[in-house]
Amino acid sequence: MPKIKSKISTFSASPRDLEMLEVVARYQGTNKSATIVSLVRREFWRAFPGGTDKIRPDRGAKVEDGK
Repeated sequence: MPKIKSKISTFSASPRDLEMLEVVARYQGTNKSATIVSLVRREFWRAFPGGTDKIRPDRGAKVEDGK
């Protein structure tokens, strides 16, 4: 049987932050991991609407210059 490599990610958060994450995840109907990814993606595209050198917008995405 082939070995499957898994990527383990951890983060530190206060009990209050974890509770807020759980509430947002329940509200969105997702798990905590999906909620974190969604928030990171949203903030990334807000900060870098045209992407970066390595991360480009999806083909066909409407890119507006925020200037």
